Amino acid sequence: MIELNDVTKRYGSLVAADHVSFSVKTGEYFALLGPNGAGKTTIVKMLLDFTRPTSGNLSINGFSSTEAASRNAVGYLAENHHIPPHLSGWQYLRRCAELLNVNRSEAMDQCRRIVEQIGMQGREHTKANTYSKGMVQRFGLGAALVGNPKLLILDEPTSGLDPIGIRETRQLLESLKSRGMTIFLNSHLLSEVEKICDNAAIINRGKLLVKDTISALIRNGDTLEDVFVRLVKG
Repeated sequence: MIELNDVTKRYGSLVAADHVSFSVKTGEYFALLGPNGAGKTTIVKMLLDFTRPTSGNLSINGFSSTEAASRNAVGYLAENHHIPPHLSGWQYLRRCAELLNVNRSEAMDQCRRIVEQIGMQGREHTKANTYSKGMVQRFGLGAALVGNPKLLILDEPTSGLDPIGIRETRQLLESLKSRGMTIFLNSHLLSEVEKICDNAAIINRGKLLVKDTISALIRNGDTLEDVFVRLVKG
């Protein structure tokens, strides 16, 4: 589903991604991990063609990331997601459906289902300026689900959520994976990643340190946090 082949991204003298190569299979639940400034968001931006690599190439579902077709079946949640304050969550989901050319009847069905999935029944028609950060994040995840994507790219999807919201988000993502959706996420919640992901890669200062199954990374009785700290600190 996702391929990175010898990808490098430079911003002047800063190397945000340094000859990074890895792949994510269809149906996989994959986490890209690293400390702040490691290059995780840069990789997401290159996958979505918000910025282009200095060298190397990236692809989604067989299409180069520079082709619009690569994003046809992608849902995306940005790290610092916002909703226009004058819109309700429901209006926001409907606007997303319009942008994706989902027909009106199907859009209504999708929005009703998504509101239930993200646990926002009863608040979907109030304005976004009354929402907590966690509520905004829930609707952001909901917006990523509009159009029934095959791949979700999520940048810190549990940011701002309380423990109940984190658990509910985990359960929702697990249910989506069980239906065959591919999920690619960046997260600092290593305990959650350890519970739910199939595979993970760890990067630091733009360099890929390791990519393996979660079970292989923690096979010696370590937690994922132990592995992460050991690799990042060198």
